[in-house]
Amino acid sequence: MKLTKLSFAALSLTASAAAVSLAAPAAAQVNGIAVASPEAVIVRAAARIAAEQQIQTTYATQIQQIRTGQQELTNLQRSLDTNNDGQLTDAEIQANPNVVQQIQTKEQQIAQIAQPIQMAQFYVIEQLVNDYQNARNQVIQQKNITMILAPDAVQYAPESANVTNDITAALDQRLPTVSTTPPAGWQPRRETVQLHQTVQQIVGAVAQQQAAQAAAQGQQQQPATPQPQGR
Repeated sequence: MKLTKLSFAALSLTASAAAVSLAAPAAAQVNGIAVASPEAVIVRAAARIAAEQQIQTTYATQIQQIRTGQQELTNLQRSLDTNNDGQLTDAEIQANPNVVQQIQTKEQQIAQIAQPIQMAQFYVIEQLVNDYQNARNQVIQQKNITMILAPDAVQYAPESANVTNDITAALDQRLPTVSTTPPAGWQPRRETVQLHQTVQQIVGAVAQQQAAQAAAQGQQQQPATPQPQGR
């Protein structure tokens, strides 16, 4: 049995900035056939980025509480790993029922704190999804597109076939801002929750890539340590 720590990639302060730097291929269709990524459109949407920044500000205290709680959760989980092998066996878990109860309580606390943050993010995503088809149809008409394929359904296509940026621009024009406050009693659609998870995975991957690139550049720019001269 393994205990897993709750992951809140959506709370990363670098998420919104990272999304802006996604690759931006040229936008045009080829012989009526185009390629587009709805997920990338939502990630790049200016309204989503601005809304995420607003959420980070509005819920700054709660986000800090979650980060603190996650660190506490990690420490509790490590305390169960008595042989320090990075794995939790049934024997280790059963030997420390009090710690297990503390972990479960901490997970519930974190989930409760995160719930309004996630609901705000779900609402942002759903507003954009609701208008995505209109933005896509606008691009279809402008470029006389007869078919749009998902990137994973295409073995090869020139960059000029990718109309993701066109759809993003149309969505930005149609929906420059979105609300971060869901109506009372509002609940997200299942598709919205799934898309939110995908968006956060994309944003997190880009943030990690940027961090790795920044670290590599820092190492390259670091001056070499002078070596002592022998006598």
